[in-house]
Amino acid sequence: MTNPWNALITRLGRQKWFASAFKEVAPRVDRFLGRATGGRVFMLAGTGIPTLLLTTTGRKSGQQRTVPLLYSRHEGALVVVGSNWGQQQHPAWALNLLANPAATVAVRGKSGPVHARVIEGEERELVWNTLVTKNWPGYENYAERAGRHINIFALEPVKPVTKPQDGQ
Repeated sequence: MTNPWNALITRLGRQKWFASAFKEVAPRVDRFLGRATGGRVFMLAGTGIPTLLLTTTGRKSGQQRTVPLLYSRHEGALVVVGSNWGQQQHPAWALNLLANPAATVAVRGKSGPVHARVIEGEERELVWNTLVTKNWPGYENYAERAGRHINIFALEPVKPVTKPQDGQ
């Protein structure tokens, strides 16, 4: 059975007025909720639509920047979309990842380092189709409104480097 909140939110998410109304409010509320709960609670909690906190390094400022994003999973990576609510410019976090792919994510109370790569070619087509059919159908509307190529990023976990112990 489909979650009624999920159905309502995904239907609203396709509307231009929804993106216009929520593009300023939702990220601020989600950033607060996510930080306060260690990435456990977001506005869409209970809808089945997963959200994470992504922390990048500002390409101009060098400062840490945290943004809440919808995500999916693909081959061991977390996948995020640089749709920017259908705006013509790329989101700052996406530009930050292009400049420096090292980042940190917080998901369901766990955080860790990741390395971002842009998903391209056939893999992109496969991931895009999954995203718009199973995760957030509004991405199709966002792509139309944006009129630009929307980057999709795979956030791949960085394995910790272990140091050899003395005598080994």
